[in-house]
Amino acid sequence: MTAALDPQDVLSHLDEERIAADLTALVALAPVDGTVGEVAASHWCADRLAELGADVDHWEIDLPTLRQEPDFPGMEVERSAAWGTVGIVPGDSGGVPALALSGHVDVVPPGDPALWSDHDPFTVRERDGRWYGRGVCDMLGGTAAVLGAVQAIRSSGVRLARPLAVHTVIGEEDGGLGAYATLRRGHTADACVIAEPTAGSVVTDNAGALTFRLEVRGKAAHGSMRTSGISALDALDTVRAALRDLEAQRNTDVGERFAHLVLPFPISIGTVHAGDWASTVPDLCIAEGRYGVRPGESVAAAQAVLRAAVAEASDGDLWLRDHPVTVSFPGGTFAPGRLPDDHSLLGIVQDAAEAAGSSRPAATGAPYGSDLRLYGAAGVPTVQYGPGDIAHAHAVDEHVEVADVIACARAYVLTALRLCC
Repeated sequence: MTAALDPQDVLSHLDEERIAADLTALVALAPVDGTVGEVAASHWCADRLAELGADVDHWEIDLPTLRQEPDFPGMEVERSAAWGTVGIVPGDSGGVPALALSGHVDVVPPGDPALWSDHDPFTVRERDGRWYGRGVCDMLGGTAAVLGAVQAIRSSGVRLARPLAVHTVIGEEDGGLGAYATLRRGHTADACVIAEPTAGSVVTDNAGALTFRLEVRGKAAHGSMRTSGISALDALDTVRAALRDLEAQRNTDVGERFAHLVLPFPISIGTVHAGDWASTVPDLCIAEGRYGVRPGESVAAAQAVLRAAVAEASDGDLWLRDHPVTVSFPGGTFAPGRLPDDHSLLGIVQDAAEAAGSSRPAATGAPYGSDLRLYGAAGVPTVQYGPGDIAHAHAVDEHVEVADVIACARAYVLTALRLCC
């Protein structure tokens, strides 16, 4: 940063009303994964970044080609189209951007709108210092803060020595398609800050997460002759007990960054489908769930551990011994990720947050997968720092504190000035 540069002058150009307008516009597009709203959000971001004077790369993602790549992170919804969007704010010296600010624009479905206080999840409401609406926390509020930071920098007239990149990506919620495609296209940076909700901390480490499927066989019989059959649901109970034991084993010695969490690497069954007739003993049960991957553990190793635990449970059961449970891993693949030890990015973001008026954020680990692991795997040191608390993400009446969004926008400005000037 040059001596003549006054960061407070740049911060004075932060336009809170425009941040609110950008958030409202993004939410109104209803950018649920795999829908036309997700595509519309990518187009909207391309137009907004161009309006901010960035050099915009906006391209249609070649889904058939990327899906054949061995390290493709997976998708849990079908897409007929997907777009990537990157804006580069030029720097006088050119070259690789010193910083990328990354935000995903896809959101999860809202569930039953009647359960929402205002009955319209895709209209932003402000109440008691909070913005409400699907995605305001995870993570359209963070994306709007990123755009607000870029506008402040551009409006102030400050000249950047090195470029600043903005990556607005899709598909984060179901695997990370957008970040993967962005990195494969060659967009990189010396460092990256992802605007995921972090509840006032800086996330340096992410656990991984895999979607697993169990296919449990039983023996059909008439419901009035239940004991002559084998219920696949009962057989699932045997596997569930083994998964609870495995979960306990995997959550010992979790490390300092994850010690604040009750259960950093959970194993959770989310859906169960069994049977095709009420008075028939079910001969097939399909259960799908989420499996936490420990830091430093490869996806292949984590998969092998789960398969072994299920196989051991099957071997100890008279029925399952001859009818072993089938284990597969469909959907998104979130490997763990982390910022390299002692990397300067952590201190830079902590300093920026403090200078922006927030308490100095602690460095923590998060139990969920994110795009951090994709940037890290591509050699881009990355942290997460953004407005909101993950406890309010994906929830009815999802919300974010207005002051939190503005504070993070201020921190993004100061981070960019530190790294790009």
